[in-house]
Amino acid sequence: MRVLIVHNQLWAHYKSRLFSDISQVFKNKYPQSELLVAQIALYEASRSVMQNDNAVTYEYPYKVLFERSLDSTTTGERRKALFKIFNEFKPDVLNVTGWGDVAQVQLMFYAKSRGVKVVISSESSSLDHSRSWWKEALKSFIVTKANAFFCFGKTSADYLESLGVHAQDIAVRNAAVIDEEIIKSNFEKSKRQLAATAGNEDLVKKFIYVGRQAPEKNLEMLIRAFAKVQQHNKAGTEHWQLLLVGDGPERQHLELLTKELRIEDSVLFAGGFPWYEVPSKLAESDILILPSKSEPWGLVVNEAMVCGMPVIVSEKCGCVPDLVENGVNGFTFHAEKQEELEKTMQFFIDNPEKIKAMGAQSLAKIKPFASEKVAEQMVETFRQLAKS
Repeated sequence: MRVLIVHNQLWAHYKSRLFSDISQVFKNKYPQSELLVAQIALYEASRSVMQNDNAVTYEYPYKVLFERSLDSTTTGERRKALFKIFNEFKPDVLNVTGWGDVAQVQLMFYAKSRGVKVVISSESSSLDHSRSWWKEALKSFIVTKANAFFCFGKTSADYLESLGVHAQDIAVRNAAVIDEEIIKSNFEKSKRQLAATAGNEDLVKKFIYVGRQAPEKNLEMLIRAFAKVQQHNKAGTEHWQLLLVGDGPERQHLELLTKELRIEDSVLFAGGFPWYEVPSKLAESDILILPSKSEPWGLVVNEAMVCGMPVIVSEKCGCVPDLVENGVNGFTFHAEKQEELEKTMQFFIDNPEKIKAMGAQSLAKIKPFASEKVAEQMVETFRQLAKS
């Protein structure tokens, strides 16, 4: 069995974790088989701040086709490089990343013409953005030619089915993975350090947001909702803060807003951190909030749940059907209804004793998204296709 996976960018740490786990399954179960990940480029221009600083290393067989940004490569360049590595490697199974890259679609049809089985990995859902009938028809024509599919979760699987994909061809429905081992390890280490130095600040509880500070993230509504619930806090020794981790074009506006609302002492702007340092901020906090107006998935929800935290998530986030159960491990709310967000935040302010139990439910619900388990499912799919 020879499997070629095509992926867009090398500097995507969670995908690297998954590829490493896939490689390990190959070594353990099918040592005579070969795997190769063709990384088209180093990074996307929009994520140029990402870098491989070697703080975390992953091991899997890969080849970078262009030592520059993905955005700087042309369709012709990508097509030539992809066809070259395909013909050199001679796979039995080809796994492409979605259907948005013309070069990968062309490679997919070429592979089919050579009798190679094709798997499409999909993160798209109907929540992503508005659709046009002709684009949907084109997507349907493309995707229905694949042999199997790996999806982030229910929303992406449902979208594929709406395009005409048969449910039985969706082999993996829980591919939204993170590096849960590092996330949880760093979280627990930070918790121990905090416990060793606990003082009066231990009485403070925090809502936390992690991500870019951009309009689509709906942070103005989050801050306004927090200001409202602050007015209704119960008197006592506890008080609540809102911690914003990340940076972006809206930061200055949001900082001014907290001053206008007179809550600047309760809203903390922590700035940006490498992904593996984010658990230290989660360790300082109690409930994650992701209020986005649009979010294909929201992997930060996975991160918080792996750390045993309750979550409050906008219904516009693709992870909601799989990961958030109202009243069990958190709450959902309409992204344009501030009063709904206020209500969920007020619940935890009024019932802080519920935080631990609901966090335990998060741990249970995130288990199917463990990277090692997902890797095993993917490799078994590759094996079945190679045999057929």
